[in-house]
Amino acid sequence: MTPLGWISVALTSLLVVVTLGAYGYYRSLDSGIPREKIEVGPSRPPETGALNVLLVGSDSRDGNNQRYGATTINAGERTDTIMLLHISPNRDKATMISFPRDTMVQIPSCPGKNGAVLPGRLDLINSAFNEGGINCTIKTLESLTNIKINHFAKVDFTGFKGIVDALGGIEICVPQAVNDPLAKLVLSPGKHVVKGEQALGYVRTRKSLGDGSDLSRIKRQQFFLNQVMKKATDGGLLTDPVKLNAFLQAATKAVTVDQGLTLDRMLEIAESVQGLTQNELSGITVPVEDYPKDKNRVQFSEPAARNFFENVRNDTEVTVAPSPGKSAAPKVERGQVRLQVLNATGESGKALQVAQELAEQGFAVTQVGDAPTTDTTAIRYAKKDAANGPAYAETVAARLSKEKKTPTEGKVRPLKTQPYEAKTAAKAPDDPIIQLVIGKDWPGVRVESVISSSLKDKVVDSKTNPCK
Repeated sequence: MTPLGWISVALTSLLVVVTLGAYGYYRSLDSGIPREKIEVGPSRPPETGALNVLLVGSDSRDGNNQRYGATTINAGERTDTIMLLHISPNRDKATMISFPRDTMVQIPSCPGKNGAVLPGRLDLINSAFNEGGINCTIKTLESLTNIKINHFAKVDFTGFKGIVDALGGIEICVPQAVNDPLAKLVLSPGKHVVKGEQALGYVRTRKSLGDGSDLSRIKRQQFFLNQVMKKATDGGLLTDPVKLNAFLQAATKAVTVDQGLTLDRMLEIAESVQGLTQNELSGITVPVEDYPKDKNRVQFSEPAARNFFENVRNDTEVTVAPSPGKSAAPKVERGQVRLQVLNATGESGKALQVAQELAEQGFAVTQVGDAPTTDTTAIRYAKKDAANGPAYAETVAARLSKEKKTPTEGKVRPLKTQPYEAKTAAKAPDDPIIQLVIGKDWPGVRVESVISSSLKDKVVDSKTNPCK
């Protein structure tokens, strides 16, 4: 379990509020953090403006971790926890994406820990780390998701306990009595503040809580991390020098990060995420289903997993600047926009797909259809609507991913269109009609949340009640 995926945020948030004279102290702490280089080759997913941090929990039994399994001493390290912390480009939301360790996936060829090249294969997702280390894990996740991983943080058992103890413990709740000798966890029903071995036992135990599955344990880990975030931001840590020093000392001893996560990079991240609290942190597990060949394994559930990863990729920053020399346009609600969606990509079904995505965001889609193939996506309004058409068109443009398409004045003429039943009715019959022509350069619809409505019941956040 890696609650210190937030370590870069926690450490650097402190740098924002300390004086320049204290900077040397934080630099001395930073110099003690072990670092590894990210080396996964040149073919990597594009940047979107989001910050994606891979969090892994190492179960190495070497050094101070020998007490957790003497039989695996000198056997290297494995990971039972793989999370991707996705912070939106606007730095206003954070999502913990968990990958169950029992997931069967296609692992690409990558160097092994012994230097030999590991062939590509179908295997458990955590075998990428077990056999190829952090770089093989990054390469595997990027190949599966097409999401670029910017940084990583790795924590071990002893480091985890030190961090929780430095925070003064974390409040949890269990719905029933727990007696798990293997996890060293004995608890009565109800709320508890756990530290040390109890905290580690809570995030490690599997058979004694929930339904005994890894998926159930993942939800507890996500809840625990949410509580860590709450304690770090609302528990007075930043204003108590003694607690702060203890936390920083424990944190720097607990983690290994990538070489790119320098002190200056941490400061940059911290400045961008000021104000991000527990309320903006949500946890979700990648949609999975039973693996047909082995009931003890799972696989990505399609198309749900593919759609989820696409949402994460489309969580891109869009800046809409007012036109030069013009006053800010009046605010137009999405439900006021009567929208025609035309497919000019040549790809079958594209108009209907985009129409559904925009309708879910509140637009009054009235028609879908086809248009002659074109390379360029366009947003149009009629000449007769020159007065207010731009404001309506800008409302559509603001929801496109990547670079914003500039609305243009011209003919708005349905081409082979079919009626589309709008779930949101336009507020007035004289609202202008906006025509979206989807070209081959279509950037995608910017998502409202990486977690779609169909996955909302699987979310773990600040409202989650662990007592149930």
